[in-house]
Amino acid sequence: MALVLTTAAVPDGERLAHWRDALGRALVQMAVTARHDGPFEGRVSIERLGYLRIATIEADAQRMSRTPAHLTVAAPAVACVAVGVQTAGTATLVQDGRRAFVGEGDLMVYDTGRPYSLDFPGRFAARVVHLPRRALGLPEEDLRRVTGTAIAGTAGFGALLVNFLTSLTASVPPCAPAVATRLATGVVDLFATLVEERTQDDASPDANPGDHLVLRVRDHIDRNLGDPDLSPATVAAAHHISVRYLHRLFEGEGITVARLIQKRRLERCARELRRPDATAPTVSAVAQRWGFANPAHFSRVFRTAYGRSPREWRGARDELPAAG
Repeated sequence: MALVLTTAAVPDGERLAHWRDALGRALVQMAVTARHDGPFEGRVSIERLGYLRIATIEADAQRMSRTPAHLTVAAPAVACVAVGVQTAGTATLVQDGRRAFVGEGDLMVYDTGRPYSLDFPGRFAARVVHLPRRALGLPEEDLRRVTGTAIAGTAGFGALLVNFLTSLTASVPPCAPAVATRLATGVVDLFATLVEERTQDDASPDANPGDHLVLRVRDHIDRNLGDPDLSPATVAAAHHISVRYLHRLFEGEGITVARLIQKRRLERCARELRRPDATAPTVSAVAQRWGFANPAHFSRVFRTAYGRSPREWRGARDELPAAG
């Protein structure tokens, strides 16, 4: 059942303060400034889908700002990546020195754990989904390459995610907790795939052929992580190059091919183990799915990477925000 907050019945002089409080309940605490004189109108509905929080907003022109002061009172456990679909009007998103214009039908991505601002020059409508950072299992450097940006909803995984979110959030279906969790996980997986697509597409157009080959190698690794035989030798053979040349390609990447394979496998395992799903597979099944043939080796390298054993990591999934 959606919780709907509106300024309709609030006296004119109190509407903006009421709206700021409503946004704090629906999203996060922010400063809000109206962009026009006269009575302010706004409406926001709040729903939960598994461990996701969904807000549907329709309001007059305004500027929302999340400042460092707001972050000092925020609970770290609720840090989220917000993915918004601009369903009407336009916006300008600013975060980390980036300025992105968001048109109707576009996606906007920002991190609620860092300052940002959203400027809506006219009346607008948007749907915003908060994805808990702990459920994503994505490297921080990859997230920072997509936050503070707008993504066209007309091609690639951007279009797929826009269509899925638009359909899902237009009418959040009543469903059993296990089904809601699976739907939430579907959103998280689509977003993670979008991040991977965007980070791989960030290569400069004037990059040398070796750079493009590195991208193809990375893509090959990501598509074959479940193969326990995946190794520098099999990667080199798949691209018709020598192992020595493969290692030369990665000299400027800051990581060896073998380490990259292990890192990506661990990231997939970490993401799957953190899913708050009672029907999730066992730790050993997750490890095997992502190419770890030896459970003891998997536990050892996982603890080295994440500071916890796989079982301890899975136990910490209860720290995710609960569905309300």
